Amino acid sequence: MKFRKIVAAAAGIALSLSLAACSGGGAGTSTSTTSATGGETSAAATEGGRVGVAMPTQTSERWIADGNAVKQQLEDAGFTVDLQYANDDIPTQGQQIDQMITQGANVLIVAAIDGTALATQLETAASQGIKVIAYDRLIRDSKNVDFYVSFDNFKVGVAQGSSLLNGLGILDADGNDTGEKGPFNVELFAGSPDDNNATFFWEGAMSVLQPYIDSGVLVVPSTQTEFDQAAILRWQQETAQKRMEDLLTANYQGDTKLDGVLSPYDGLSRGIITALQNNGYSGTIGDGFPVVTGQDAEIASVKLIQDGVQFSTIFKDTRTLAEQAVTAAKDLLAGNDPEANNTTDYDNGVKVVPSYLLDVVTVTADNITEALVDTGYWTQDQIDAGVA
Repeated sequence: MKFRKIVAAAAGIALSLSLAACSGGGAGTSTSTTSATGGETSAAATEGGRVGVAMPTQTSERWIADGNAVKQQLEDAGFTVDLQYANDDIPTQGQQIDQMITQGANVLIVAAIDGTALATQLETAASQGIKVIAYDRLIRDSKNVDFYVSFDNFKVGVAQGSSLLNGLGILDADGNDTGEKGPFNVELFAGSPDDNNATFFWEGAMSVLQPYIDSGVLVVPSTQTEFDQAAILRWQQETAQKRMEDLLTANYQGDTKLDGVLSPYDGLSRGIITALQNNGYSGTIGDGFPVVTGQDAEIASVKLIQDGVQFSTIFKDTRTLAEQAVTAAKDLLAGNDPEANNTTDYDNGVKVVPSYLLDVVTVTADNITEALVDTGYWTQDQIDAGVA
């Protein structure tokens, strides 16, 4: 994987990186606009073509929002849409994509559960002239990926690492080093090893954090500083909670206290926070509760940020990602190459996949209203309730 080199000092929290994985569990269900036999819904849809949309799970509200946004915008553009969720089960997703191909999809938009597990389906699609768009998660080990739409996942990691440093007081709100020497005890979590994005998140975060680990400003008492040690398979909240509990038991006895946690996803963050609360950490960040990062602006975590329990999340506006997927689908069906703004970094092991990457916003208690309420992503009532 080719990674861009980003200078940590340029990565500050004031990231206006705008609008970002990840993860979840699910409910192998379909919200297809057609019957099982695939009847078209309108003349306009017939003219637009048929699009199969394969999403990984419905237990993460992020993926529900993605599925709904892609479906709605495709239908508004005149496409027939077959939207399927796979319960985070790899064989189920493969079967769903096989069915989409059989039922005559012209384009597939796929958010893969395991980015290495779809080569056979993509080979079949290519043999029938079906175009494939990898959605947010890069599909690996196949030449038959025509385009990739996602957020700038390295910058997501940079934003997460910078946010942890900001919460600890090592960086100020503009991303400048404050001269704070610590030392601060931190632990590191990474995403699912079968999700290509997780590596980008990790590399981006570590590009910011590693210099402070090397200088001793940050200390990792567990010494678990490698991706494989920190990874949480399938982004499972319960797995993250168990790992945090084990880390606390093994490394935080007596006067040793945890100051911060790098978490790449809100679901993991909530598991981590539960483990902390179960092990005697209480109150809010200003009262000594550890700084915990996140991603996806899930409503339960936004509530925790508002309440001062979680420090930050990375906001990825699924509406803009859906727009880009629809634009790419239109271009591919018209026989055109979609506009790419990155043609170097997303090597799937067989080819460099042309990509369109969106930026992200770091959300803290200071900018919840501006980033999430004023943009119409969540209402203040939803945030206050912690329920969408």
